[in-house]
Order: sequence, then C-alpha cells, then structure tokens
Amino acid sequence: MGNRSFHIYHAGDHHVDWVILLSLLLLGLVGLFVLLTTSAGLFWQQLIFLILGAVLIYAVSRLDTIILWWFAPYGYIISLVLLTASYLFHPIRGASRWIVIAGVQLQPSEMVKPFIILAFARAITMFTPRALRNFWIHLLLLLVPFILVLRQPDLGTAIVYGSSWLSMIIAGGFPIILLFLAAIVISAGFPFLWHVLAPYQRGRILTFLDPAADPHGAGYNALQAMIAVGSGQVFGRGLGRGTQSHLRFLPEYHTDFIFATLVEELGFLGGFTLLVLYGTLLWQLLKPHIRGSIGNPFVFFYTIGLFGILLTQVVINMGMNMGIIPVTGITLPFVSYGGSSILSLCMAFGMLIALRRGGDSEGSIAIR
Repeated sequence: MGNRSFHIYHAGDHHVDWVILLSLLLLGLVGLFVLLTTSAGLFWQQLIFLILGAVLIYAVSRLDTIILWWFAPYGYIISLVLLTASYLFHPIRGASRWIVIAGVQLQPSEMVKPFIILAFARAITMFTPRALRNFWIHLLLLLVPFILVLRQPDLGTAIVYGSSWLSMIIAGGFPIILLFLAAIVISAGFPFLWHVLAPYQRGRILTFLDPAADPHGAGYNALQAMIAVGSGQVFGRGLGRGTQSHLRFLPEYHTDFIFATLVEELGFLGGFTLLVLYGTLLWQLLKPHIRGSIGNPFVFFYTIGLFGILLTQVVINMGMNMGIIPVTGITLPFVSYGGSSILSLCMAFGMLIALRRGGDSEGSIAIR
C-alpha cells in the first residue's frame, strides 16, 4: 500500500453526542442507586468519582486532535511504566495490580486503557494490518502490556486488552481467514496453555463447568451470583431488599457482582433497562461511522477500540453474574464501584469527543 495522507479537520461542535453523554449519566445514576441501597459510604465515594470524571471528560474533550495524535506513543510508554510500577508495591490479595500515590490506591491496568487504544489507533492508521509485514508491529504493541497485566495476575483485564486490539485490527483490514486459522491453532494448543494458567484461574474454569462441585470454595461466587439473579425474578425484591447483597452472601457485591445485586433488587426489568442503556451507548459510538459522517481513520480505529472495551466488559461481567461465563475480575462500566475504572472511562470518552470534534489546525499524517 503506497503512502497517502488524510487531513485532521475541524468537525465542529456537532460531534459532541449528547445521547452518549446522557447514556453515561444514566448508567452512573444506576450505579449510584444500587450503591446507595447497599453501602452509603461507597455511594458518596462513587459520587465524588463521577463528579471528577465529568470534569475530566470536559477537560480532555477540549484537546486538539493533533495533540492526541502526537501524545499516543508517549501515552503508550507511560502505560508500560505504570503497569511495571505495580510490581514494585506490596501485593494485595496475592495480586500486584495496584499502586498507591499520596495515600490513594489506583489500578494502572484500568487507568491506561485509553492510552493503550489511542496508541493502537495511531499504529493501525500508520501501518495498515492489511499488509502482513505490519502485523508483527501490532502484535508486539499488544503483547507487552498484555503480558504485564496477565502476570499481575489479571486475566480479565488482559482479555479486555486483547479483544479491543482484535476488533481494531479487524476493522483495519486484517484478513479474517488468518484469525480463524489462529483460533484453530490456539484451540489445539489449549491443553498446553492450561498449565500456563494460575491455579485459581484453572479453578474458575472448572467451577464454571460444575459450580456445585465446590459450593463453599471455588464455586461459591458463581453460585451466590446465580441465586441473586434468579431471586430477582421479573420485578425484583425492591431497592434495599436484596438479601444476597445486604447479608453479604454475594461477594464483591459493589464491583464484579453489582449486576447480580441490581437484578436481585430490580428484577429482569432492571437488568433489561441496563442492557438498553448499554445498547444505546454502543450504537451511538458506531452510528457516525456507519453513516459516513466521520471519515477520519484515526478517529474510527479509536472508536472501535473503545467499543471493544465496553462490549467485552459488559458481556463478560453480565455473563459471569448469570453463570454462563467463567468468573473473572471485570467491572461493569460506569455502574461498578471504583475510581480507577470511572476516571479511565471518562478520560476515554473525553478523548472520543476531542477526536470527533477535530483540531483547530490542519495537518497530514502518512499511512504506510
């Protein structure tokens, strides 16, 4: 593919999608209501995170597109530094996932998500995945943060990185037939990969296949989540009346299993409403590109990366809460409690708004 260029253009304020912002607000409010009924202390902390996140969206959205293009490789380097720094702090519950700055506990693997997909978007824009010689560049960019996160260990977040990257290179034109062949090879090698997994990760897979085999051990989380979801039935027990969460039978009721908490209290209708909100948000991400109103490839690839992150987290979190996917530590975007997750996603959407608005100055970027 020969050298060509595209222009970073000023797209105007009409690319501030108010439906996206409203969806984010409603998702945040859903999380707040659930936390208010289960833990008032967490409610106030989450409210502060959401207010800071709103400020972050506004601040980042004012950036020029060319600044984000320039920053992408530096953001990737910063990401690797932060992910490596997590190994320097004392492990918490056997995992090196957190760093402490001025007494505040942060999770780098969450915080760097927008930086990672921004770097992926720039790399795919410059080096098209259609050319197989460029594939190794993209694979290397993925493997470094992927391995750093996997060894923390944090399989869930590593999967999010991988699925986002995969969706971006497919959107960039990577031959799908090669992905099928790779999937076959990986499937054939699964018995060997099994031994690479940590003992608790193997336990989660076995528990998924038969949760009742160890109801008081490895299967406890999955069983309690399914009990909570099932007891909600159609209309739920009512806000503040969920026994699984309030009696603390449900572990991580405010983070990984907040969907089970919500469905227990608001029932199928509450869970369905949440799905509609996520569906609306995901559709709004893709709609301008489907309609062709935004032709900038850098913006397109970044959008696909953000879409991949959100879709993966929603599917895995809800799936493990309902017992159809093995349990792994993945939060529900904007609903689960957690400052790192909230601030990271707000930064990501601030970047999206900035990219869609475009820059005040024009420039050209070569694609090889």
